[in-house]
Amino acid sequence: MRYKEMAKNLIDLIPDSKMIYVLSYLQGAAVPDDTPNDETLEGIHELENGGGTTFSGTTAELFNELMAD
Repeated sequence: MRYKEMAKNLIDLIPDSKMIYVLSYLQGAAVPDDTPNDETLEGIHELENGGGTTFSGTTAELFNELMAD
């Protein structure tokens, strides 16, 4: 039996008074993994190898700099 089928069968056995705990857990588990996409990985590797540009400042300063370019 697949895991999803097992979970669906078990849900039927859980009393309504405890479903809030199951729902909270399921909502947390349903969040997609935070796996970086290829573009992000490329940027990370670029910085690790001494390339790219870093910024230290406030968000407002960053946007001001970006708008000036």
